Amino acid sequence: MMDIRPFSTIGLLLAALLIMPVITQARQYTANPADYRLQLKKLQAGDQLSLSPGIYSQGLPIHQLKGQPDAPIVITGPTDGQRAVFIARPRHNTISIIDSRHVTLRHLELDGRSLPVDGVKCEGHAAWAHHITLEHLLIQRHDHNQQIVAISTKCPAWNWTIRHNIIQNAGTGLYLGDSDGKAPFIAGLIEHNLVTDTLGYNLQIKHQRGRPVIDGMPQQDQVTIIRHNVFAKASQNKDPTMARPNVLVGHWPLDGPGKNDRYLIYGNFFYENAQEALFQGEGNIAIYNNLFVNHHGNGVHIQPHHDIPRDIHIFFNTVLANGVGIHHAGGYPSNDPVITSNLVFTQRTSIPAGAMRLNMVSQYAEASKFLIAPFASVGKMNFAPLSAKLSESLLEKSSSTKSFEKFLHWQLDFDGNISNHRIGAYVHGRPVRWLPQLTVKPDMIQPEHRSR
Repeated sequence: MMDIRPFSTIGLLLAALLIMPVITQARQYTANPADYRLQLKKLQAGDQLSLSPGIYSQGLPIHQLKGQPDAPIVITGPTDGQRAVFIARPRHNTISIIDSRHVTLRHLELDGRSLPVDGVKCEGHAAWAHHITLEHLLIQRHDHNQQIVAISTKCPAWNWTIRHNIIQNAGTGLYLGDSDGKAPFIAGLIEHNLVTDTLGYNLQIKHQRGRPVIDGMPQQDQVTIIRHNVFAKASQNKDPTMARPNVLVGHWPLDGPGKNDRYLIYGNFFYENAQEALFQGEGNIAIYNNLFVNHHGNGVHIQPHHDIPRDIHIFFNTVLANGVGIHHAGGYPSNDPVITSNLVFTQRTSIPAGAMRLNMVSQYAEASKFLIAPFASVGKMNFAPLSAKLSESLLEKSSSTKSFEKFLHWQLDFDGNISNHRIGAYVHGRPVRWLPQLTVKPDMIQPEHRSR
């Protein structure tokens, strides 16, 4: 009798190969202004498209590009030397994103040419866009009017990373979410960006009316992190009716999935706003280890916008404001804010009496008696304490830090030094490693303390 076992084995192997998923090897493409649109159509998970220096005048459509968690699609310009420059064209947003996921864009320049089009736009007719990374982009001259935005999302978007970008002269720097609250921006990471000289907001994240049910969208509690950015409005808006805070964050869904989401806002440098506060927010927010400097007006406003303040923690900040330093109003009576261990130099402040815990509050003009160089120009100003005696009496009475130990990097000061027992954004006695200025804030956190 013929032995059929070898043939059976081969048959089984062939059958297995037929049902196995096809695994494609990541490919590397290069392109120039003449052929890049053709190369875009080839991209699959894990592929990288490297763009040569030059002027790209036909936009960058990121439409139905689908990378994978361990194999994103990467589109990059040169890391040094001459740039890949995308110039705006009428009636088309320069980088248009529709129904794409796990895509990274880096080392590109976008020149808006003051046309009425956005720089990066997650289009409103898209169903979703998630796990999008924008890094090392230079975005400038998107300033036709305040409604023109450097980076905008108008569809449900989650797990975006926006880091190490420079945005100059835009109508609005970043506008995340839609005005009706129906296009939520969820679980974002916004870090080490420089946003300057916008007509309106440097950054606004819109309120959320509810969390839609979309395949893959997080339904459990999330945080959106805004850290180590520079938000500056040193140029006065010529139209006072269009004045906006540097940063405004709206509320999370009032019920259902997302109602317990939170903003973690730490390590940022907020600088100048002649007509509005540096920061305004409502909902669930933790604000810590920041530096707020406004020689023309107000610092931090926690107040109703589309809803009201809910769970608010404000601690370890240094505020220098020639107006109101920290203002809190309109929160739920059952949600007493935690406002503690802040160093505030101001003309006046408005903190609920029950929340006024061990802050040091003094007059705006008195700051130079306590800080090294608070009234120097950018690049020379120094907000480190002159003496350890600055707040010894408060520190001796300081209460437990347990109420904010749950927040990421709570114990790292503005400069990345570890300290869980202080007043304000700096630890006394440590050399200041980065004097606040209008540049991208460097990453000073030690590797063992980094997460997310």
